[in-house]
Amino acid sequence: MGAEPELVPLRPEAAVILVPFPAQGHVSPMLRLARALAARGVAATVAVPDFVHRRIVSACDQAGCGDGVGVELASIDSGVPDDGEGEPPGFASFVHTMEHRMPASLEEMLMTTRRDVGCLIADVLASWAVPVAARCGVPAVGFWPAMLATYRVVAAIPELIDKGLISDSGIPISTKRLNNGEQKVNGDYQIGDGLHVLPGVLELSTAELPWLVGDAACLKSRFAYWLWIMERAKGLRAILVNTFPAEAVAGDDSAKHLHASQAPQILQVGPLPTNGSFSCGTKDDLLRDDSPPVKNPSMWQADETCMEWLDQQRAGSVIYVSFGSWVPSIGRDAINELALGLEATGRPFMWALKDEPSWREGLPSQYAEAVAGRGKIVDWAPQEDVLRHRALGCYLTHCGWNSTLEAIQHGVRLLCYPVSGDQFINCAYIVKMWQTGIRLSSTKRSVVEDCVEKIMEGEEGRRMQDKVVVLRQRVMMGEARCAAKRNLDSFVDGIMRGDFVLGQL
Repeated sequence: MGAEPELVPLRPEAAVILVPFPAQGHVSPMLRLARALAARGVAATVAVPDFVHRRIVSACDQAGCGDGVGVELASIDSGVPDDGEGEPPGFASFVHTMEHRMPASLEEMLMTTRRDVGCLIADVLASWAVPVAARCGVPAVGFWPAMLATYRVVAAIPELIDKGLISDSGIPISTKRLNNGEQKVNGDYQIGDGLHVLPGVLELSTAELPWLVGDAACLKSRFAYWLWIMERAKGLRAILVNTFPAEAVAGDDSAKHLHASQAPQILQVGPLPTNGSFSCGTKDDLLRDDSPPVKNPSMWQADETCMEWLDQQRAGSVIYVSFGSWVPSIGRDAINELALGLEATGRPFMWALKDEPSWREGLPSQYAEAVAGRGKIVDWAPQEDVLRHRALGCYLTHCGWNSTLEAIQHGVRLLCYPVSGDQFINCAYIVKMWQTGIRLSSTKRSVVEDCVEKIMEGEEGRRMQDKVVVLRQRVMMGEARCAAKRNLDSFVDGIMRGDFVLGQL
């Protein structure tokens, strides 16, 4: 996507501008959504801050990731200094430029574009774009790249405050389960008089809320930001969610107890495919799907040598480890123990660990040399290529939603080590609801060694593999896939007509 690809020549009302939150985990699914729209005849432009644009263009110039489906990548002036090397700007810089610098640039883009814009799709965390769209007379729709369950937890903030479970600053006052209004009696779920946000089987508490990140000052500012964006979200016509119906396995009816979002309307459109094309068919269609994958542009250059290394490993033997691009360091001691635990397993492993002091601090001295041949440490990996590789046995993950979806799409069992944000909710679904992974209580070498053995060799691991295969079939084909396709088709039809006739989640 280094050079701007040709836009598909369409009627003026068929143009859409998409505005992601400027982090890799948000940009990637927004690009997938743009491809899905382009595949339906929409001229899609993804507008990112200049520092994100520079990084993606640089990585693509080296790796090549043009998709040829009519998606344009546009740059918005941010005023944030960034040389494209090392870590990108942090959360505070993101928020300041989104609120104070980028609106003027986006407004100019909307007002001077060579074609009228039929719709603006803003990541809910990039809600700064919503009032800009209103000023320009452009209808705005939201995009939620995470689980619907996480959105519902954030939407329940007023209820959490009202019931005295969190303070006005979002800090837990009482550590209670987020489903303590639900009790299991004789195998059936019954609703009590207390709080009910999530299915009871998840057993999540107020200590695992998605805004609990960093120290007290950081937590307070993030919580204030959540309140701000959720207030803006009330003005959205709909929210497209990168998820599948009920986010639950067939036969589980606990989701029926969840509070339905009243407004805006929720529209399931996921899991979004990398190439923009939804296959809505049979199990055989899924197994035969050998369509060439589309490389998703990244803010980091992947080390392609890891694929050659994987080719040399036995089928189903490799432990893949990655904590994504956004999660802060898990800490010096945790890194040290994890490294020793991986070495102690005696199994081949590949660890995607950014070559930054804050990420690699804690690695034993000369560790890469000590594990060379059996262990490979890379800066950044082409994750989907890794997850679909025959050598992969399991994935040790922070449980980011993109990583979770990719693991489901490729039928991979998970070792879960959530760190912050929505990862605890995602982990609960993986371990408790879908039963496709194990949660690590810590990264101590004995825990890592034991959990790897369970998932790779034990009966529990074999059951998990069976369950992830079934989950993959349910998510990637049949009614779940058809529902996403119908909803997206309906949404595009609404753009073409100048209104929105939407489906249902």
